[in-house]
Amino acid sequence: MKDDHQKLNSGQRYRVILDELEKKGYASVQDLSELLGVSEVTIRKDLKELESKSLLLRDHGGASAVSSLIDDRHIDEKEKIMVDEKIRIANAAIQLLNKNDRIIIASGTTLLYFARKIPMAEPLTVITSSVKVSLTLCYNPNVEIIQLGGFMRKSSASVIGPYTEHILNELMCNKLFIGVDGIGIDFGLTTSNIGEAHLNQYMLDAAKEVIVLSDSSKFGKQGFGKICDIDRVHHIITDKNAPPHILQIIREKGIKVTLV
Repeated sequence: MKDDHQKLNSGQRYRVILDELEKKGYASVQDLSELLGVSEVTIRKDLKELESKSLLLRDHGGASAVSSLIDDRHIDEKEKIMVDEKIRIANAAIQLLNKNDRIIIASGTTLLYFARKIPMAEPLTVITSSVKVSLTLCYNPNVEIIQLGGFMRKSSASVIGPYTEHILNELMCNKLFIGVDGIGIDFGLTTSNIGEAHLNQYMLDAAKEVIVLSDSSKFGKQGFGKICDIDRVHHIITDKNAPPHILQIIREKGIKVTLV
């Protein structure tokens, strides 16, 4: 493949790069350099030019397709996507729970799968913005639930707004389990709704440890609302299809990554 691309001009390289992103969603500078038989400096210039034309999204060490920009879809639709991966992530996440933990569970379908896996035996306090999480856990006699109140965001069946944020100001928890719509090195954690992102920032401040539960499809994608920089995260649990290049950079930052 490399020999086939060595003599391509810039326009032809652009087409190959965009085709690669269309197929894979994300490509590293190193991989594109090897594919096209040109230097990484040339690839970075190509990516910069394509980004200026709004044809891709650059991130640390690579690029994502423009389709990586996230739309706000309903939770019932998202719940049916990558189900096996979400179940494996949930099974790994419950191993982090300890007796008498005080945890925050944010909204999102992976968090809902996590809530369904929480065992009945050990006492636990759960603070959540998700109505579906509360309804799932209300049948567990050992789980104390604090349902945050506020404006209902119907697409996620969760609450947002100043009332929710005010309650979180008064709390301190062991762990925050949070889902995202996008993960990147440069743009950090993002979600499709700016109100949700703002609430997530309060959750971060109320927790000693931040644990991200995310399937591999979220890597290299970007939502409208920024939650935080990647450095705020302590632990990411994802599936084995997550891009190795991004995972390597995340691990180099001292963030634990668990692959399932």
